[in-house]
Amino acid sequence: MAEISDAIAMIKKAEADAEQLIIDSEGQSKDLIAESRLKAEEIISEAKIAAEEEAQKTVFDAEDKAKKEAQTIAEKSKTEVQTLKDKAMVNVDDAASIIVKNIL
Repeated sequence: MAEISDAIAMIKKAEADAEQLIIDSEGQSKDLIAESRLKAEEIISEAKIAAEEEAQKTVFDAEDKAKKEAQTIAEKSKTEVQTLKDKAMVNVDDAASIIVKNIL
């Protein structure tokens, strides 16, 4: 009889241990889930910051490139205008001579 009583006590203890193990496991699971969510939020936040920084860098690079291109175009235009002006000035003397000859 004592053996049956001991066996029943062991079974009840095993059931209690199993129930406690389930409770502990659920608690650990909830903790792991919460920790994972926090880490995921941190990773997402860091990724957003990195993406924003990269986007800003891309915009700044594009602006710099556009400024350099605009400066190159301005310099080229200035040179072309000066060349045209120089050519026109050469023709002014010839044109003035022709006008004077035709008037006189």
